[in-house]
Amino acid sequence: MAMIRTRAGTRRGMRPGAVFLAVGTGIVLHARRTILHELRRARAVAGAAQNALLRPLPPHLAGLGLAAAQLSADRGAAVGGDLYEVIATEHGVRVVMGDVRGHGLAALGTVAAVLGSFREAAHDEPGLPGVLRRLERALARHQRTREPHHPAAEDFVTLLLLEIADDGRLEALNCGHPWPHRLRGRRAEPVSTAGPLPPLGAFPLPYELPTADLGRHLPGDTLVLYTDGVVDARDARGRFFPLPSVLAEVARAGPLSARAVLRAVFAALLRHTGHRPRDDAAVLVIRNDRDLPRPTRTRPRRRPSGDGPR
Repeated sequence: MAMIRTRAGTRRGMRPGAVFLAVGTGIVLHARRTILHELRRARAVAGAAQNALLRPLPPHLAGLGLAAAQLSADRGAAVGGDLYEVIATEHGVRVVMGDVRGHGLAALGTVAAVLGSFREAAHDEPGLPGVLRRLERALARHQRTREPHHPAAEDFVTLLLLEIADDGRLEALNCGHPWPHRLRGRRAEPVSTAGPLPPLGAFPLPYELPTADLGRHLPGDTLVLYTDGVVDARDARGRFFPLPSVLAEVARAGPLSARAVLRAVFAALLRHTGHRPRDDAAVLVIRNDRDLPRPTRTRPRRRPSGDGPR
C-alpha cells in the first residue's frame, strides 16, 4: 500500500508540470498561428504592391503579341528587383527591361521609381535619349531620399530601352543589360554584340547618347528580352542555363506565339535549376503579329438566282 501511495503521490506531483506543459504548448501554437497569419498578410501586401508596379501586360498591343513573367529569388515571395513595361505611344511602341541590384522588398522602391518615370517619359519624350535621361534623374532623386547608411543607398539598374516603330524599325539604348535574342525563321541570335553603356546610376550618362540601330522587327519575328538571373541560373553541377541553345530549339520548333515561347523558356529554366533560381529572373517576349497572312475560308460560289444572266 505504501508503494501504491508513493506512485499515486508521484502522479499527483506531476500534474502541475503537465499543466505548465499544456499551457506552454498552447502559447507556442498560438504564437505560431499568429506569425503565419502575419506572414501571409505580408506576402499578400507585397504581392499587391508588386502587381500594382509590375502590371500584367496585355496579350496584344499595337499588333504585337506580348508575354512576360518573373520569378523572385525570395522563397515564397512574388516580389523582385526585375522590371519591364511595354507602352504604345505616338512615337512608337516603347519597351523597358531592367534589373535592380538586389532583390525582394529592398529593391521594390527602386523598381517603383524607374517604372513610374518611364510610364510618363515614354509618352512625353520624342526620342529614347530623352527617356533615358528622365530615368536617370528619377533614380538620382530616389537615391537622395535614402538614408546615407542604408545598404541600398547607391542602387544601380541595368536597363534596356527599345522603340519599335510602325514600320518595324528597332532602336535601342542599353545600360549594362543583356541584349535580346531575335527568333527569325528557324534561327535565334542576339540582336547586337555592341558594348553597352554602364548601368544606370553607377556613373553619369555621357553627353552623347546615340541609339543602336537593330534593323527591323519584321512580321513573324520574336524578340526575347531577359535579365541576368536567367543566364546566371545554375543546375546542381554548377552549369549555367544555356539560353541560346534553348531559344535555338524553340526556333526550330516552328512559329510559336509569344505565350508559347515564354512557357518553353521557363519550363526549360525550371528543369535546369530543379528549383527556384537563386536570383530574380524575368523574361519578356514580343512577337510581331502585324500583317501576318491569315488563313481564309474558301466558300462555294453561289449560283445567281433567276433563269440565268440577262
